[in-house]
Amino acid sequence: MLSRVADNLYWMSRYLERAEHAARLLDVNLNLMLDESAAGVDRRWQRLLAALGNPPDLAWGGDAYQIAHILTFDGSNRSSITSCITSARENARQVREEISTEQWQRVNQLFHQVAHYNLAESMDALPSEFLLDVIEGIHLFQGVTDSTMSHGEGWHFIQVGRYIERASATANLLNVYHREFWGQAGSTPEGTEYLEWVGLLRSCTAFEAYCKAYTADLNPDRILEFLLLNAEFPHSVRYSIDCLHSALDAIHGEGGKRRATPLTRLAGRLQASLSFGQMSEILSEDVGSYLQGILHQCRDIHETIYQIYINYSIQTALAG
Repeated sequence: MLSRVADNLYWMSRYLERAEHAARLLDVNLNLMLDESAAGVDRRWQRLLAALGNPPDLAWGGDAYQIAHILTFDGSNRSSITSCITSARENARQVREEISTEQWQRVNQLFHQVAHYNLAESMDALPSEFLLDVIEGIHLFQGVTDSTMSHGEGWHFIQVGRYIERASATANLLNVYHREFWGQAGSTPEGTEYLEWVGLLRSCTAFEAYCKAYTADLNPDRILEFLLLNAEFPHSVRYSIDCLHSALDAIHGEGGKRRATPLTRLAGRLQASLSFGQMSEILSEDVGSYLQGILHQCRDIHETIYQIYINYSIQTALAG
């Protein structure tokens, strides 16, 4: 596969996963606006901005609907949902011959749906329906991808993009919550703090799955364990890294394993730390450092993917 094609498929998938994550965070936090505590609202939206990487030129100024509008529709803001979907569609357009007609129709429809939305509507009435439409559209694209595209090298690059983005986003979200809440770990949250933990689980589509595993008694340590180490839940960090490792293995193939050895080691080390990690050990050390380590390793994997598959020299390719 051409490196250009791999790059477009990888980023198409990352941008869509990023848009879905942002839409879900906005939807959850706007629904939690029923909390009348001004201080609670301020902290919640500051956490949201931190979870989205503190977009440049965007700071919390006390107006949640203005922030939501910018993060949804501002095309000049690279973190906005509109920008992510536009970038995903452009990447898909450049590899139109590599994806199925159904995939192109779904991403193109999503792009036009966002582009032509009536921006004149009040933000008080806007978000929920629109944001849920965005989330549903991306889920449909992912389903169409899995059911209409051959599961060859191109499909695996799409999986790599999806799961490295998901693992990074979940780890960063946990890190943001850790800085504010995990000092009280081990106790059952009450009052407004209970709503914050519900918000965290819903931000990862995990509330119902968590309740089935642990009941509805929210315990911060168990929430961390579920979102970090659960091997079966699709939005946990461990599940995402397992899928990332499997996709990279499939891409390496038999012929390119020697050239991909550094990438295999990086992904394998991260997978092993999550597969064999014990919650008691993580909690007894520094949770923040552990989560930062995951983020650093994801960045290293991304950079190594580029060195091996995207920006490699001809000499490296011949030697591989």
